[in-house]
Amino acid sequence: MARGRFITFEGIEGCGKTTQLLLLASHLRHRGVTVVTTREPGGTPLGERVRNVLLDPQLSPRPLVELFLLEAARAQLVADVIAPALESGKFVLSDRFADSSLAYQGGARRLPRATVQGLNELACAGVVPDRTLIFDLDVELALGRARERPSTSADNRRFEDEVLAFHRAVAESYRGLALAEPARVAIVDAHGTPEEVHERTLAALAGVLP
Repeated sequence: MARGRFITFEGIEGCGKTTQLLLLASHLRHRGVTVVTTREPGGTPLGERVRNVLLDPQLSPRPLVELFLLEAARAQLVADVIAPALESGKFVLSDRFADSSLAYQGGARRLPRATVQGLNELACAGVVPDRTLIFDLDVELALGRARERPSTSADNRRFEDEVLAFHRAVAESYRGLALAEPARVAIVDAHGTPEEVHERTLAALAGVLP
Protein backbone atom coordinates (compact mmCIF):
# COMPACT_ATOMS: atom_id res chain seq x y z
CA MET A 1 0.00 0.00 0.00
CA ALA A 2 1.29 3.45 -0.95
CA ARG A 3 2.09 5.86 1.86
CA GLY A 4 -0.46 8.59 2.41
CA ARG A 5 0.20 12.31 2.13
CA PHE A 6 0.77 14.73 5.01
CA ILE A 7 -0.22 18.39 4.67
CA THR A 8 0.22 20.91 7.47
CA PHE A 9 -1.45 24.30 7.91
CA GLU A 10 0.50 27.07 9.60
CA GLY A 11 0.23 30.77 10.32
CA ILE A 12 -0.32 33.38 13.00
CA GLU A 13 -3.41 33.44 15.18
CA GLY A 14 -6.52 34.35 13.18
CA CYS A 15 -5.00 33.78 9.72
CA GLY A 16 -7.81 31.44 8.64
CA LYS A 17 -5.80 28.21 8.43
CA THR A 18 -8.40 26.13 10.28
CA THR A 19 -11.13 27.19 7.86
CA GLN A 20 -8.89 26.26 4.94
CA LEU A 21 -8.09 22.87 6.45
CA LEU A 22 -11.80 22.08 6.70
CA LEU A 23 -12.44 23.25 3.14
CA LEU A 24 -9.62 21.07 1.82
CA ALA A 25 -10.82 18.07 3.82
CA SER A 26 -14.29 18.48 2.30
CA HIS A 27 -12.80 18.87 -1.18
CA LEU A 28 -10.79 15.66 -0.85
CA ARG A 29 -13.63 13.63 0.65
CA HIS A 30 -15.87 14.63 -2.26
CA ARG A 31 -13.20 13.12 -4.51
CA GLY A 32 -13.25 9.85 -2.57
CA VAL A 33 -10.05 10.41 -0.60
CA THR A 34 -9.85 9.12 2.97
CA VAL A 35 -8.83 12.06 5.13
CA VAL A 36 -7.72 12.34 8.76
CA THR A 37 -7.79 15.81 10.32
CA THR A 38 -5.98 16.71 13.50
CA ARG A 39 -4.50 19.67 15.36
CA GLU A 40 -1.61 20.79 17.51
CA PRO A 41 -1.41 20.89 20.38
CA GLY A 42 -4.07 18.22 20.72
CA GLY A 43 -5.31 15.41 18.53
CA THR A 44 -5.09 12.77 21.26
CA PRO A 45 -6.58 12.60 24.78
CA LEU A 46 -3.15 13.45 26.22
CA GLY A 47 -2.58 16.20 23.68
CA GLU A 48 -5.92 17.85 24.39
CA ARG A 49 -5.08 18.03 28.08
CA VAL A 50 -1.72 19.56 27.26
CA ARG A 51 -3.53 22.03 25.00
CA ASN A 52 -5.69 23.19 27.88
CA VAL A 53 -2.59 23.87 29.95
CA LEU A 54 -0.76 25.70 27.17
CA LEU A 55 -3.67 28.00 26.31
CA ASP A 56 -4.61 28.86 29.89
CA PRO A 57 -3.76 32.56 30.48
CA GLN A 58 -3.48 31.94 34.21
CA LEU A 59 -0.39 29.82 33.62
CA SER A 60 2.97 31.17 32.54
CA PRO A 61 5.25 28.34 31.46
CA ARG A 62 8.76 29.44 30.68
CA PRO A 63 9.70 29.17 26.97
CA LEU A 64 11.59 25.90 27.37
CA VAL A 65 8.77 24.40 29.45
CA GLU A 66 6.29 25.49 26.79
CA LEU A 67 8.39 23.76 24.15
CA PHE A 68 8.70 20.56 26.20
CA LEU A 69 4.92 20.40 26.61
CA LEU A 70 4.35 20.92 22.90
CA GLU A 71 6.89 18.27 21.95
CA ALA A 72 5.35 15.75 24.34
CA ALA A 73 1.93 16.28 22.79
CA ARG A 74 3.49 16.12 19.30
CA ALA A 75 5.27 12.83 19.97
CA GLN A 76 2.00 11.29 21.15
CA LEU A 77 0.14 12.61 18.09
CA VAL A 78 2.74 11.29 15.65
CA ALA A 79 2.81 7.84 17.25
CA ASP A 80 -0.93 7.42 17.77
CA VAL A 81 -2.50 9.26 14.83
CA ILE A 82 -0.26 10.65 12.09
CA ALA A 83 2.18 7.80 11.44
CA PRO A 84 -0.47 5.03 11.46
CA ALA A 85 -2.74 7.02 9.12
CA LEU A 86 0.08 7.66 6.65
CA GLU A 87 1.12 4.03 6.73
CA SER A 88 -2.45 3.02 5.83
CA GLY A 89 -2.46 5.33 2.81
CA LYS A 90 -4.63 8.14 4.19
CA PHE A 91 -4.29 11.87 3.70
CA VAL A 92 -3.49 13.62 6.99
CA LEU A 93 -4.26 17.32 7.40
CA SER A 94 -2.88 18.93 10.55
CA ASP A 95 -3.70 22.33 11.98
CA ARG A 96 -0.09 23.17 13.00
CA PHE A 97 2.87 20.85 13.33
CA ALA A 98 6.61 21.12 14.01
CA ASP A 99 7.10 24.36 12.06
CA SER A 100 4.92 26.16 14.58
CA SER A 101 7.53 25.52 17.26
CA LEU A 102 10.23 27.00 15.04
CA ALA A 103 8.08 30.12 14.54
CA TYR A 104 6.64 30.53 18.04
CA GLN A 105 9.18 29.08 20.45
CA GLY A 106 12.18 29.73 18.22
CA GLY A 107 11.31 32.98 16.45
CA ALA A 108 9.10 34.70 19.01
CA ARG A 109 10.27 33.14 22.30
CA ARG A 110 13.89 33.25 21.07
CA LEU A 111 14.87 29.72 22.06
CA PRO A 112 17.93 28.51 20.14
CA ARG A 113 16.93 27.16 16.75
CA ALA A 114 19.11 24.08 17.24
CA THR A 115 17.24 23.26 20.45
CA VAL A 116 13.85 23.50 18.77
CA GLN A 117 14.98 21.54 15.73
CA GLY A 118 16.51 18.80 17.88
CA LEU A 119 13.36 18.31 19.93
CA ASN A 120 11.22 18.46 16.80
CA GLU A 121 13.24 15.64 15.28
CA LEU A 122 12.79 13.49 18.38
CA ALA A 123 9.05 14.11 18.55
CA CYS A 124 8.39 13.69 14.83
CA ALA A 125 10.30 10.40 14.56
CA GLY A 126 11.08 10.92 10.89
CA VAL A 127 7.63 12.17 9.85
CA VAL A 128 7.94 15.23 7.60
CA PRO A 129 5.05 17.01 5.84
CA ASP A 130 4.78 16.56 2.10
CA ARG A 131 3.65 20.18 1.91
CA THR A 132 3.36 22.91 4.51
CA LEU A 133 1.08 25.87 3.82
CA ILE A 134 1.66 29.16 5.61
CA PHE A 135 -1.37 31.44 5.47
CA ASP A 136 -0.06 34.98 5.34
CA LEU A 137 -2.30 37.79 6.59
CA ASP A 138 -1.70 41.27 8.00
CA VAL A 139 -0.82 40.77 11.65
CA GLU A 140 -3.20 43.42 12.99
CA LEU A 141 -6.11 42.05 10.96
CA ALA A 142 -5.42 38.45 11.93
CA LEU A 143 -5.00 39.25 15.60
CA GLY A 144 -8.26 41.21 15.63
CA ARG A 145 -10.04 38.21 14.16
CA ALA A 146 -8.43 35.85 16.66
CA ARG A 147 -9.42 37.92 19.66
CA GLU A 148 -13.02 38.28 18.45
CA ARG A 149 -13.78 34.72 17.30
CA PRO A 150 -16.41 32.85 19.35
CA SER A 151 -13.98 30.09 20.33
CA THR A 152 -11.65 32.56 22.07
CA SER A 153 -12.48 32.76 25.75
CA ALA A 154 -10.99 33.81 29.07
CA ASP A 155 -9.78 30.23 29.52
CA ASN A 156 -7.81 29.81 26.29
CA ARG A 157 -6.50 33.18 25.09
CA ARG A 158 -2.91 33.09 26.33
CA PHE A 159 -1.43 33.43 22.83
CA GLU A 160 -4.05 35.93 21.64
CA ASP A 161 -3.09 38.14 24.58
CA GLU A 162 0.55 38.32 23.54
CA VAL A 163 1.75 41.76 22.44
CA LEU A 164 1.76 42.75 18.77
CA ALA A 165 5.55 42.44 18.54
CA PHE A 166 5.29 38.77 19.48
CA HIS A 167 2.88 38.03 16.63
CA ARG A 168 4.99 40.01 14.19
CA ALA A 169 8.00 37.90 15.16
CA VAL A 170 5.98 34.73 14.54
CA ALA A 171 4.92 35.98 11.11
CA GLU A 172 8.47 36.91 10.17
CA SER A 173 9.74 33.50 11.29
CA TYR A 174 7.18 31.76 9.12
CA ARG A 175 8.29 33.77 6.09
CA GLY A 176 11.85 32.75 6.82
CA LEU A 177 10.85 29.10 6.88
CA ALA A 178 9.28 29.43 3.45
CA LEU A 179 12.47 31.00 2.07
CA ALA A 180 14.62 28.28 3.59
CA GLU A 181 12.54 25.33 2.30
CA PRO A 182 10.72 26.43 -0.88
CA ALA A 183 10.21 22.86 -2.11
CA ARG A 184 8.15 21.94 0.97
CA VAL A 185 6.79 25.22 2.36
CA ALA A 186 4.45 27.48 0.41
CA ILE A 187 3.05 30.85 1.44
CA VAL A 188 -0.65 31.34 0.66
CA ASP A 189 -2.09 34.85 0.53
CA ALA A 190 -4.86 34.66 3.15
CA HIS A 191 -6.60 37.92 2.19
CA GLY A 192 -10.04 37.69 0.59
CA THR A 193 -12.99 35.35 0.98
CA PRO A 194 -12.56 31.78 2.22
CA GLU A 195 -13.42 30.58 -1.29
CA GLU A 196 -10.72 32.75 -2.85
CA VAL A 197 -8.13 31.53 -0.36
CA HIS A 198 -9.27 27.93 -0.97
CA GLU A 199 -8.48 28.30 -4.68
CA ARG A 200 -4.99 29.55 -3.78
CA THR A 201 -4.62 26.61 -1.40
CA LEU A 202 -5.40 24.13 -4.15
CA ALA A 203 -2.90 25.84 -6.44
CA ALA A 204 -0.21 25.65 -3.73
CA LEU A 205 -0.82 21.90 -3.43
CA ALA A 206 -0.13 21.12 -7.07
CA GLY A 207 1.74 17.84 -7.26
CA VAL A 208 0.57 16.71 -3.82
CA LEU A 209 -3.17 16.26 -4.29
CA PRO A 210 -4.54 13.29 -6.24
